[in-house]
Amino acid sequence: MTTRLLPTFGLRRAVRRGFTLVEVLVVVIVLGILAALVMPHFVGAVEDASIQTARHELYKLRRAIEVYTITNNNELPDVTEGDGTWGALTSGNQYLKSAPVNPHVGGANSGVIVFGGGPDANYQTGYGWIFNPASGEVWAGGFDGNDVPWPR
Repeated sequence: MTTRLLPTFGLRRAVRRGFTLVEVLVVVIVLGILAALVMPHFVGAVEDASIQTARHELYKLRRAIEVYTITNNNELPDVTEGDGTWGALTSGNQYLKSAPVNPHVGGANSGVIVFGGGPDANYQTGYGWIFNPASGEVWAGGFDGNDVPWPR
């Protein structure tokens, strides 16, 4: 028995290929709405990561100064103001492998050290670190004395 197809006489339904313009526009609009909802969270996450990294670098720096002071008979490290050189803390990789950078400040001065008695609004965004050579205390630029970021 052979199967025979009946003629369609041009009434064959056109095969649909691709998407209509309306379908593409709906998808683009939905993606735009999702992006608008997600972007504020992403921007906040980047800022939070910058703050947490600066706090972590500050913690490492404070511990390195503490260990250096203990192992060197209460002598503070020889820090050079203005260039980001932490002296013996970074030489020989004994205390720090590299000079810390403050990502919250950013820019060319994010590793620069200034001497001061404490956190100050003058150092709010200009320098990476504030070091007190008399006490050995160190603060992150852009943060207050409680390691809370200054408002930008």
